[in-house]
Amino acid sequence: MEPFKFQAARARARLQAAVRSWMAAAGYDEVETPCLVPAPGMEPHIRAFETRYHPEGGGGGPGLYLHSSPEYAMKRLLADGWRRIFQLARVFRDGELSAAHNPEFTMLELYRAGTDYRGIMEDLEQLLSSCARAFHPEGEARLARRGAALDLSPPFERMTVAEVFSARAGIDLTACDGDPRRLRQAAQDRGHAVGPPEEGFDDLFFRLFLEAVEPSLGWPRPVYLVDWPASMAALARLKPDDPRWAERFELYLAGLELANGFSELRDAGEQRRRLEEERELRRRLGRPAYPLDERFLEAVGRMPEAGGVAVGLDRLLMLLTGAEAVEEVLLFPAREFLG
Repeated sequence: MEPFKFQAARARARLQAAVRSWMAAAGYDEVETPCLVPAPGMEPHIRAFETRYHPEGGGGGPGLYLHSSPEYAMKRLLADGWRRIFQLARVFRDGELSAAHNPEFTMLELYRAGTDYRGIMEDLEQLLSSCARAFHPEGEARLARRGAALDLSPPFERMTVAEVFSARAGIDLTACDGDPRRLRQAAQDRGHAVGPPEEGFDDLFFRLFLEAVEPSLGWPRPVYLVDWPASMAALARLKPDDPRWAERFELYLAGLELANGFSELRDAGEQRRRLEEERELRRRLGRPAYPLDERFLEAVGRMPEAGGVAVGLDRLLMLLTGAEAVEEVLLFPAREFLG
């Protein structure tokens, strides 16, 4: 086996040890939930791998999915009384293969009761700083990326999505107020490329985000983008004082998205409504419309106030080791057999 593969495997073990050490010291319990589930996540742009259970005695069994996140199961644990939990989970997303994607990857997911997205951001920046120190020869919270020095010492920078769109794309998102026609006009006025006229607000938003915003984020320090448009809340709580925005954050470092977190939604009726809307959107897009996870929906109404986050561990390992592509930190990347 190539020497760099040995190095990548040892680096992964070091990173996982650093994660477990920090989480234990912070009072988090490690949990393990099933990869095989009856209902995957409903995000419109994520496709789950589907399989089927075949009873040994014969006959048809139920359809099952490889989970794209352990989120539903871990929130059921919160509802059952767990207070601080984390998991290093193997997760699966069909069709995702690029320099920053592999169909099977490792996700660090953590939840803490009694806090919101601000508390989770504080925990995450302390955790990532500790991980960076574990890889630095002098124990500093620093790393190098493409000749640039990156500082991971907390606190990380925080910007609202509206602020970053104004600064990087020259667009006033607040004035657009979720209207795709206004956003399209603002983008055209600033000289940005736009898609087909029927494109909705969210799709146009992400087109602009990927072109004009994301590549410049997280240099020379990590940055949290907070307070996303309400239409992108997913499983997040809306801001009580301004429901146009969701208490959601994403973390960026060196132009890479590393994490996505929320103040958790605890209204089961609202959560059901959102999932049904996403399921209908999946149908319109010609994608599988997955079943609702009724056990998860029941648990949402019993959850304590909480925050949570999912972190792409392979991407973090890329940054810590200087790798340019996720396949460099995997022993058996999917590209070997998918081409």
